[in-house]
Amino acid sequence: MNGLLLALSWLTVLPLPSREVDARACRQAIALAPLVGALLGAFGAALLWALSALGAPGLLAGLLTVAAWALVTRGMHVDGLADTVDGLGCYGPPERALSVMRDGGAGPFAVVALIVVVGVQASALAELAASGQWVAVVTACAVGRAAFVFCCRRGLPAARPEGMGSLVAGTQPWWVVAAWWGVLLIGGAFALPGAWWLGPFSVLLAGGFLLVFTAHVRRRFGGVTGDVLGAATELTTTLVLAVSVLS
Repeated sequence: MNGLLLALSWLTVLPLPSREVDARACRQAIALAPLVGALLGAFGAALLWALSALGAPGLLAGLLTVAAWALVTRGMHVDGLADTVDGLGCYGPPERALSVMRDGGAGPFAVVALIVVVGVQASALAELAASGQWVAVVTACAVGRAAFVFCCRRGLPAARPEGMGSLVAGTQPWWVVAAWWGVLLIGGAFALPGAWWLGPFSVLLAGGFLLVFTAHVRRRFGGVTGDVLGAATELTTTLVLAVSVLS
């Protein structure tokens, strides 16, 4: 329970009492992150349904849902995306890139990335709402938080000795990674009943993307950081949502 409560307090704004943050709790929290993702997906699907039922246009409902996700996650993931993209876009050694990420400002790469991600998510949610594909919304968020598990797998180090990345990097054994992604691969077959194969395909595509992404950030930064985890979550969620509307 300590790991689950820590995952909820880390990844949401739920007013939970402070928990002991030790190595075991951090490892458990990352391992349970996909469950928190499914909870956030269910919240997003319910909000999207309610807005649609009230007559909100699809794109407006999608944008409001994306904004609500940012609020209930304290904006950590979108902030991580902005910082990571700025770090990847600068020249120089890993130290220079990590310095840019710590700066906190939003450069042109970050602005473009945020516009694209928010736009794709909102438009995809509008299409899913129009066709009543609510399970696909839950699946996308669960896969997005499974990116935490993937990025914290054994063998992938932290980029710096402090921060969230240093607490959770390398904590997840491969069997935990394989178990979660296997469950999501099977569950994806139920996300889009009209095109059952599209859900598993989106999960596989997300996994392939994370392989390339983590290899690149390891070369560029030396490992993962908390910002990298946030970026992986946002990009993976966006990818699954985009693929889900191809049908």
